[in-house]
Amino acid sequence: MTVRLSFVKMHGLGNDFVVLDGIRQTVALSAGQLRFLADRRFGVGCDQILLVEKPRQANADFRYRIFNADGGEVEQCGNGARCFARFVYDQGLTTKREIRVETLAGIIVPRIEDDGTVTVDMGPPVFTPALIPFVGSSDALVHPLLVGDREVAITAVGIGNPHAVQVVADVDAAPVGDLGPLIEVHPRFPERVNAGFMQIVDRHGIRLRVHERGAGETLACGTGACAAAVAGIARGLLDSPVCVETRGGMLTIAWSGDATPVLMSGPAVAVYKGEIEL
Repeated sequence: MTVRLSFVKMHGLGNDFVVLDGIRQTVALSAGQLRFLADRRFGVGCDQILLVEKPRQANADFRYRIFNADGGEVEQCGNGARCFARFVYDQGLTTKREIRVETLAGIIVPRIEDDGTVTVDMGPPVFTPALIPFVGSSDALVHPLLVGDREVAITAVGIGNPHAVQVVADVDAAPVGDLGPLIEVHPRFPERVNAGFMQIVDRHGIRLRVHERGAGETLACGTGACAAAVAGIARGLLDSPVCVETRGGMLTIAWSGDATPVLMSGPAVAVYKGEIEL
C-alpha cells in the first residue's frame, strides 16, 4: 500500500533532518522506509528523521523520536531538538515558546529565543560508566581506549546518548574517517557511541568534528558539542560558556558543573516542505 507523507526539511548548522508530523498524519515506517527517506540519491536525504508525536507522559507537551540514517532509533539529538521546537511552533502545533519534550533519554526543555535561535536544557551530563553505558573500571574523566593498534585517551560522557571525546592538536588533520567508525562500534560501548574530536582554541572556544553512530561524520552534532564542552570543563581545560565551532557553524554550550543542566544554544532552519510517497 502506498503511503503519502508530508514533511519539512530542516537543519541545525548543516546537520539535516526530515521532520514528520505524527499528530496530524499517521506515521508508521519500517526501517527500510526510514533508510529510503534518508538516502541522498533516492530519497529526500538527511542525517536523521525526526518524528513529532503526542506525549505519553502527563508532564510533557510532545514526544520526540529520532531515527538515524541507518533506520535505527536513538535516544537524543541536540540539533534535532532545536529543529523540533521550531517545527511545532511554526506549524501551529503549540503557541508556547518553551516546551517540555519527552524523549527516550527523558524530558528536555527547548526554548525559542527572541532572536529566533533555540536554547535547549539538555539535562545534566553523566560520567558514571554503567549509565553511559561504557565498560570502565572507574569514574575517571580520562580513559585509555585501544582502537586497532592505536591507544587514544577519551572522556566518556552521556548527554542522553553516549559520547567518546578525545582532544586533538588539529581537528582538520584528525583521523575522523579512520578512527570514528572503529570507536563507534568499540566493544567497550555496548550501545555504540558518537566519537568526538576536539581541538581547544582557548578557555572559551573549541573546534569539533563528530562521527555520529548510524550516520557517519555530520556537519554539526548538538549532543556532541555538549559532550565536548562538558568534557573540557570537567577536565579543567575549558570555562563555561564554550563556543563550539563545527563545520556547519557555531553553537554555544553553558554548564555550571556537577548535576546542573547543560544548556545548548544555536539556530534551527526550515529549508523546504514537501510530500513523498512510500
